[in-house]
Amino acid sequence: MKPINLLGIPFDANSSFKRGPAQAPPLIRKALHSDSTNYFNEAGQNVKDLLIDAGDISPMVPYDALQKEISKIYTPSEKWIFLGGDHSVTYPILQAVAPHYPKLSILHLDAHSDLYDELDGNRFSHACPFARIMENGLAQSLTQVGIRTLNKHQKEQAEKFHVNIIPMNKWTEDMTIDIDGPVYISLDIDVLDPAFAPGISHYEPGGASTRQVINFIQRHQHLNIVAADIVEYNPIRDRNDMTAFVAAKFLKELAGIMSAS
Repeated sequence: MKPINLLGIPFDANSSFKRGPAQAPPLIRKALHSDSTNYFNEAGQNVKDLLIDAGDISPMVPYDALQKEISKIYTPSEKWIFLGGDHSVTYPILQAVAPHYPKLSILHLDAHSDLYDELDGNRFSHACPFARIMENGLAQSLTQVGIRTLNKHQKEQAEKFHVNIIPMNKWTEDMTIDIDGPVYISLDIDVLDPAFAPGISHYEPGGASTRQVINFIQRHQHLNIVAADIVEYNPIRDRNDMTAFVAAKFLKELAGIMSAS
């Protein structure tokens, strides 16, 4: 089994509605290490033995310096999971990761497509990362799953960038995405219905269950997943750390399939 490196990016200045995701990385770790559970994922792997924790980027680092700071730590010969942070962090992460994988594809789970050209005058909003990623050629393909807020502008953006969108109302229990080459997974916690994850900034009913997302992760061990992120957990809105434990559970399952793939 290959080790998986872990890096927190406590940044949320590009959030459009509520701040808070910058506080997420240490609280996801706290849930992971809590005595209320253990380190084993559903494949029977002890994730404590798999993860190498590189700590967090300083919360004082401005957005335009994140790529440089991530690149100082990131090693392309190893696999990585990044803990956000709002979804805008995915763009500087990909700026650091993608040059090492010219044929990189993205598998993105989210309620929102995050394809705005700009939002409220901010081209680096957490609603825009995949527009920046695709227009800069950081991925050869983008597949989005769980989307349930697609408006006219984002639909046009999806067509412009040839995005494969599987909306939430087309989610099936046996759904499997086949992608050749290296894959980056971006997992926004609000792909879940708010009933399963109250600790999110944007409540969008009609989402996936925790079990559906876990099953989806487990069905994709066949992919060559080189890196992943878990973003948009907002502790300020959480209840009894419920969403922190959901994020930690996703972390364990992702680490397992990445280590085995």
